[in-house]
Amino acid sequence: MSNGADDPTRLHARDMAAGLRSGEFSARELVDAHLALAQRQNRALNAWASFDDERARAAADVADARVAETRAAGELEELPPLLGIPVALKDLVVTRGRPSTAGSRILAGFVGTYDAFIAERLDAAGAIVLGKTNMDEFAMGSSTEHSAWGPTSNPWDLGRVPGGSSGGSASAVAAFHVPLAIGTDTGGSIRQPAALTGTVGLKPTYGRVSRYGIVAFASSLDQIGPFGRDVRDAAALLQVIAGRDPQDSTSAPEPVPDYLGELADEDEAAAAHLRGLRLGLPREYFVKGMEPGVEAAVRAAVRDLEAAGAEIVDVSLPHTDYGLATYYIIAPAEASANLARYDGVRYGLSIREGDVLADYLATRGRGFGAEVKRRIMLGTYALSAGYYDAYYVKAQKVRTLIKGDFDAAFEQVDALVAPTSPTVAFPFGARLQDPVAMYLSDACTLPVNVAGLPGISVPCGLSEGLPVGLQFIGRAWDETGLFRVARAYEAITAAAEWRALEPADLGRLDDPSTPPAAERLTRSIAPT
Repeated sequence: MSNGADDPTRLHARDMAAGLRSGEFSARELVDAHLALAQRQNRALNAWASFDDERARAAADVADARVAETRAAGELEELPPLLGIPVALKDLVVTRGRPSTAGSRILAGFVGTYDAFIAERLDAAGAIVLGKTNMDEFAMGSSTEHSAWGPTSNPWDLGRVPGGSSGGSASAVAAFHVPLAIGTDTGGSIRQPAALTGTVGLKPTYGRVSRYGIVAFASSLDQIGPFGRDVRDAAALLQVIAGRDPQDSTSAPEPVPDYLGELADEDEAAAAHLRGLRLGLPREYFVKGMEPGVEAAVRAAVRDLEAAGAEIVDVSLPHTDYGLATYYIIAPAEASANLARYDGVRYGLSIREGDVLADYLATRGRGFGAEVKRRIMLGTYALSAGYYDAYYVKAQKVRTLIKGDFDAAFEQVDALVAPTSPTVAFPFGARLQDPVAMYLSDACTLPVNVAGLPGISVPCGLSEGLPVGLQFIGRAWDETGLFRVARAYEAITAAAEWRALEPADLGRLDDPSTPPAAERLTRSIAPT
């Protein structure tokens, strides 16, 4: 890329890798450029919970030495694709010697004593972690307004949310602070913020990526996945972190395909994949309350797919309407069990106010935020004597029905296409006083988690100047198929004007008069 040396932060990860190999710039220069941008703009964006400058620069020097050594040996093609590439980790990925707070005061000051499986994989691949990104506390939220460290802004409009719970990772990628980031998706927490920030986000099949070293929310739903600015970059990141981990019993022994190798570089070759492909359009995903502009953009995308050779098949997923209720029984129930470990005794916040019970209540009362407390109470109620069968067991039965709907649909089609989010990014504070309205943000993504399937969100245009996301849903373990259809969609819309646009409020991030994200949230919910 001719402008790579001038501003390498604007490059895709694969172009950064090419620049490193050609000597256009060094890994140290790449890391310094991204750190300078991220740290300068984080006051206004608040996408980052912490930075790790010293380690990142040391890792960059190691990467540069490795590049020089392989160049001298004439073996540059043997270098890993992510060597020297900056990456962000969501703040619930435990890493040795680094803070990992999961956006909660109850883990303030906690420093990891080991590395999560995916952190080890990234290190082995030579990727360089710049720091941890902000998130809804314990991944409970759809807006990144529930972080103990303040909200994150959307770089398309600093007065709006980036989605959640992985809003910090999504905003960091959208604002060019990093080309790649790690998120987690329990009910849409990768795909929904990807849609709201105009990035690409993949939720892999449950079990594709190890959860070892990830602060748990709902263990049967959580899955780690990549953010990127296009499909090929996201595929390269998944390639590194996917695979069996003996430390995680839910990690599946499925072989990991060559995701990136399956994707065409040329748009014409990529688009050819759509010819004869059968894509199901589930009618239930055009939910009540969907914004007209979002529906129009999604239906236009479906027409583009059809014009490129795909066959669009109307399908029904009749139990979709039960997905929200099912999720909000299973997820809080599992959260109430997982979060019982935060007692002020072993690690994290510890308040001493008298006897053991008083200490326990004070620590959890002050350490957990309102949304986390709400979900703990919901989950504890659903698991309590007399209600376990009526709620939790019944929800698990409905979960089986939802999975059956997908199985039946995939007998007719190769993949499903649907909206990712029923709305574009909404203003700060708009849904904080109405938890149910907030929960409805994930109405189009929740069923995929309940069924354990893979899903990917790609940008498909703008509504009122804000990004809209298009979601593809695939069979279990068919991330390759999802990447191929998503890459094909990118190819057929390569000339679309909105693809060349950068987030509208990027310029405000460097303006010292721009108020911090927390101040904007405070103003939005202040009584008039």
